[in-house]
Amino acid sequence: MNLKSHGEDKGIPAAKYEKIALDIAYSILNEEWKVGEMVKGRSTLSGKYSVSPETIRRALKLLEELQVVSVIEKKGILIKSKDAANNFIKEHQSKDRILSMREEIVRLMEEKQALEKQVLERLDSVIEQAMLLRNIGIIFPLELKIPEKSHLVGKTIGEVRFWNHTGATIIGINRSGHLYLSPGPKMVFFANDIILYVGSDAEISEKVAKYVK
Repeated sequence: MNLKSHGEDKGIPAAKYEKIALDIAYSILNEEWKVGEMVKGRSTLSGKYSVSPETIRRALKLLEELQVVSVIEKKGILIKSKDAANNFIKEHQSKDRILSMREEIVRLMEEKQALEKQVLERLDSVIEQAMLLRNIGIIFPLELKIPEKSHLVGKTIGEVRFWNHTGATIIGINRSGHLYLSPGPKMVFFANDIILYVGSDAEISEKVAKYVK
């Protein structure tokens, strides 16, 4: 019997003995082995699955703990319960679904990180272009360091309504050498943060400086 025909894990691979236990459970559920039947010993199963006797022992121990079979020394393996075999299969399928969901979440997180990286790269490009255009009056990327006693310290961008008070749009915050591009409204200002902002008003720098102090 091919183990793959009974559904190997698509997530983190199960141990070989677990796969064998699952295969035996399917054999019982499909009535290839009937309840009350005595199946030949470990050596026969070892040859069937091409694994060591120890692997078969662990598989049978698992099934025995779940009341699926009973190992009788020098006689064989007694098939005890089709219902218990079915319960084991269902539990395994639930585990498999959870692992598959975990893999999907990890994949989505990786895609999200890749997308965020692309966004940041594009923003870097925008800022570079803004710097180039600075001297021809199209856009004015400016910087201002937040004083330690500024009323902004400890508050979020959304709380202080920066644009409403200054007319400037924050496009980045440089914090200890790390540039946070396009910070959201929940980002908190720290003392000594360097605000990178843009605006079309010729007096924008004075307005920002006055508001930040």
